Amino acid sequence: MKLQKASSFALFAVLELAANPTRQLSGVEIAAKYGISVHHLAKVLRDLGRAGIVDGARGVGGGYRLIANPKRLTLLDVIQVFEPVGSDSGASGGLKALTDPESALRVILDELDDHTVATFRSISISTMLKLMAAKPWAHSSRVFRPARTAAGRA
Repeated sequence: MKLQKASSFALFAVLELAANPTRQLSGVEIAAKYGISVHHLAKVLRDLGRAGIVDGARGVGGGYRLIANPKRLTLLDVIQVFEPVGSDSGASGGLKALTDPESALRVILDELDDHTVATFRSISISTMLKLMAAKPWAHSSRVFRPARTAAGRA
């Protein structure tokens, strides 16, 4: 699964604000840290504000702060502000009957969607901060190897 840019930017911002709960951060500071567009991040922060996740103050000394509880705020809460997550079964609206292979595949895809939703719902922003602090990927002995392809045997 790949998240839309707005969802990723929102997670970066929320995690950054949650990691610095005593200070207000400007959109410029967050954008610079992650190398993202200030203008795009401003739109994301506005939407997070409308969703009641962050609060922004204008002017000198202004910035954004997290107002949602990071122990209760989940990845799903943030992502769903910007994109739907989960099964779209029933979205066909009776346009056509599915074949047996299409129906079987739909069952599997719906189950994957359900697992994705459950995972995003089970991980709080606080848990993500702990994961980031632990950096388990830095201690991994796994080495990336490209998958073999039928055409090129990478």
